[in-house]
Amino acid sequence: MTTFFSILLVLLGIVMIFVILLQRGRGGGLIGAFGAGGGGSAFGTKTGDVFTTITVILFVLFMFLAIGLNWMVQGKPAVATSRPAATTQSGTTGAAATAPATSNTKATPTPAKAVTPAKAAPGGSTPAKAPAKTPATHP
Repeated sequence: MTTFFSILLVLLGIVMIFVILLQRGRGGGLIGAFGAGGGGSAFGTKTGDVFTTITVILFVLFMFLAIGLNWMVQGKPAVATSRPAATTQSGTTGAAATAPATSNTKATPTPAKAVTPAKAAPGGSTPAKAPAKTPATHP
């Protein structure tokens, strides 16, 4: 069902683009490319009002279809911010409904492993010595 409405939304958008491009604006629009003169129109004298009405109707349909498709995909309205408390089969709500089930046996702590220090680096424990400075020779 969402695939059908998605295709319908794309087709409606394409039709709306063509209707908007066919409208005559200040510069004549795309309607001048079809051979209409400066003052005339290829579709008659009242096409401005007709195309404006068609554009408004297509826009309203496009918006309702886009919002409806969004609700269908998400499963709920995007503006809903609060959720009702979860109810279990026994009818409890709140923390008792979401808390994990506890068992009757007591948990015994596991002993931690002893940490052994890392082995010393080869060469003893003395720090390395800085290299001897040699005088620089200039040409």
